[in-house]
Amino acid sequence: MLNQQLSDILQIRYIKLHFTIVLLTDTILPVDKVSALRGGMGEMLLRANCVRDRDCKNCDFESECIVRRTMYSKYEIVPRFVTTNDSVGYILECENYDEEFYEGDTLQFQLILFGRTIVYFNQYMQAFYALGIEGIGKEHAQYRIKSVTNTQNESLFDNSAVYMKNYNVQTLDAYVKYRMNEMNSLNCQNRLVFHTPATLKYQGKFLETYDMEAIWNAILRRIYMLECFEGLTFTVYDVEELKDITLPDIVEQKIRSISVQRYSSTQDRKMLLTGIKGIIQVDLIPDQILPYFIAGELIHIGKNTSFGFGRYRVI
Repeated sequence: MLNQQLSDILQIRYIKLHFTIVLLTDTILPVDKVSALRGGMGEMLLRANCVRDRDCKNCDFESECIVRRTMYSKYEIVPRFVTTNDSVGYILECENYDEEFYEGDTLQFQLILFGRTIVYFNQYMQAFYALGIEGIGKEHAQYRIKSVTNTQNESLFDNSAVYMKNYNVQTLDAYVKYRMNEMNSLNCQNRLVFHTPATLKYQGKFLETYDMEAIWNAILRRIYMLECFEGLTFTVYDVEELKDITLPDIVEQKIRSISVQRYSSTQDRKMLLTGIKGIIQVDLIPDQILPYFIAGELIHIGKNTSFGFGRYRVI
C-alpha cells in the first residue's frame, strides 16, 4: 500500500487511448511511426483550427488557440528549469517497427493524455480521422480508424460511434497501486527494460550508457513536471525521505544507441533524436523508492517523451 503522502503527490490525471487503424492500400511506412503520427496530428490540428496563417508569434488568439492547448499546453505552475515549449500534456507510443504493410493490415498505437489535455479527446480524434484521409508517411498511405479503446479494453470509438461513458480518467496513483499488487505476486523488481530509447542528460552530458542516479533524477523530474502541469503545490521534491536515499547498483547492462530522424514544421528543419535502449540488471530496487520507478513506466522519462521516448518496465 502507498502512504498518504505518496498517494497525494501522484494525483496526476491521465487516460491511455489504444488506437487500431486499418491500412487501405499497400504501402511502406517509416520504421519509427511516432514521428509521422505526431507530425500528421499537428498538421491536421493546424488545418482545422488555425485562423492566423500559422503566425504563432504574432497571433492575437494565442491564449485561446486549440492547437496550442492540445500540442503545447501550458503549465499551471511553470518549473524553473523549463525553457522550451515542449508539451508534457501527451505521449504517443507505437512500437511496431515493420515497414511493409498491405491493404487490410492493422497498426496499433497509443495516445496518453495528461491533465487538461484530457478534455480535448474530440480534437485528437478528429485529427487522426483527418490524417487517415490525408495519408501517413512519404507515400501518404490512407487508413481508417477501426477502434479506440481504454485500458480496460472498453470501446470509445467503433467505426462511427463514440462512447464517452467509457472515457474513464485515472490517476498515476491508481496505476502505481495496480502495478505494485501485480509485482508483489510476481516477486520481481531487479530489472529495467527500456522498450524505447531514453535520452538522458547527466552532469551536462547526454548518456551513452545507463546510470542509476541519472535515471532516478529523470523519474523525479518527470513526476515534478506533471505535478506542475496539474498545478499541485506539494510535489515529489518536498518529500523528506527522498532527500537521502540509496540507489541500487547496476550489475549488468545491455544497450544500443538509437537515432530517429524527424522533420520539424515549426522550425522548418530536420532533427535527429537520439537515445539508448536496452536492459539493466540491478540490485533489488528498495521498497521505499519502487513506487516512483513504477510511476516512471507510464509517464516515460528523459527528453522527447511526446515521441514515445523513455518507456521502460520494471520486471
